[in-house]
Amino acid sequence: MPQTFAAAAAVELAVVERSGFVESRHSGSAIVLSPDGVVVERLGDVTAPILPRSSLKPVQALACLTAGAPLEDERLGLATASHTGTDRHVSVVRDILDAARLGEEDLACPPAWPTDQSARDEMVRDHYEPARIRMNCSGKHAAMLLTCSVAGWDHRGYLDPEHPLQVHIRDVVERLIGEKASATAIDGCGAPVYAMSLSGLAKAIHRIGTASLTSPFALHRSAGTLVRAVREHPWTIEGPGRPDTVVTERLGVFAKTGAEGVLVMVAPNGTTVALKMLDGSGRAATAVALRLLERAGALSSADVSDTMTRLPLSVSGGGRDVGAIRPAF
Repeated sequence: MPQTFAAAAAVELAVVERSGFVESRHSGSAIVLSPDGVVVERLGDVTAPILPRSSLKPVQALACLTAGAPLEDERLGLATASHTGTDRHVSVVRDILDAARLGEEDLACPPAWPTDQSARDEMVRDHYEPARIRMNCSGKHAAMLLTCSVAGWDHRGYLDPEHPLQVHIRDVVERLIGEKASATAIDGCGAPVYAMSLSGLAKAIHRIGTASLTSPFALHRSAGTLVRAVREHPWTIEGPGRPDTVVTERLGVFAKTGAEGVLVMVAPNGTTVALKMLDGSGRAATAVALRLLERAGALSSADVSDTMTRLPLSVSGGGRDVGAIRPAF
């Protein structure tokens, strides 16, 4: 059975401290690439396969662009996002579906409640049910449907790994990671997700995050457009107060979280981090990635420390802060 790296191949990346006592530890692997793509730091096994989960979305969105999907600005941000399901997010997803001349019923992601608490509370008060368009991957799915529409592919069965859309996405994925996908799995939203090394994922995100809008290569120009869309509309990538949005707004970092403790980040100067928490918890991932970028000289200590105060890293006891989740280095 294909599997990710073992505990013996991981290193301690973060700890949870309560009243001066280290209560829990998060182990995993991480890799840091310089602005020109050279490996500057490895922590743990970065060659074993991992499932990137939603950290693959920038590559999937780029594949939709290269297949001709007319996505830009907020629509492109939503195509890359794991959004929190606010009305503002949903409005843009509906715009993408309208462009495809399709409706919410054509989305193949499962119905879900928004992860934004205010939006969820409002839906409950108004007696709504979970909806496909509120699912955090609905932007990606709408973009996939739009791609099918413009490419002339039947949108029915668009999540089948053998559908022309998914064949195209896999081709783009393998070109960017520089290796063959070692396994195909089904993500939480129903779309195919491909196993790859953490170093391969880092390479792909670095290529996207450092792409030039003026490149002679269409793939690179499209990648530059994608990163610009997220940086100019950071609310799209996740939601107000959420980690990916916070670091994009405050630091200009291009960040994309994935389930099961995966995260990728590209600093404004192109320094790139990819990491995987072995226990699947993502609660320390943003803090670890920011400190790795700081250690590589891509972000200032003051900016990172200030941003960390705006992340959900505190440990509470008796209604007050008594500790923190923090990087182990």
